[in-house]
Amino acid sequence: MTTPQEVQIVYCTVPDADTGRRIAATLLEYRLAACVNLIAGVESLYRWKGEVQRDSEVLLMIKARTADYQALERRILELHPYELPEIIAVPLSDGLPAYLDWVKDSEAQ
Repeated sequence: MTTPQEVQIVYCTVPDADTGRRIAATLLEYRLAACVNLIAGVESLYRWKGEVQRDSEVLLMIKARTADYQALERRILELHPYELPEIIAVPLSDGLPAYLDWVKDSEAQ
């Protein structure tokens, strides 16, 4: 049985759905993610180079094995158009055991 510590959610914002789909498809192709949700309509406000910025973005919610994080991060950096993309991994405290097994198994096949 897969433990929650073996699976994580990685958040990454992208400028548009096409970019998100391209990154998601690549992560799935290379078995670096089991599932990627694209959440449109995210409004981001942040400070960049001394100025407050406001952008409409798409949030990628990536379910992946913890062991694959470094490779996943490298692949996102290769594909992402931003100078400094948001790539944040969040560990799980719990989850449906069958779903966690599915995440682990879908990347391993």
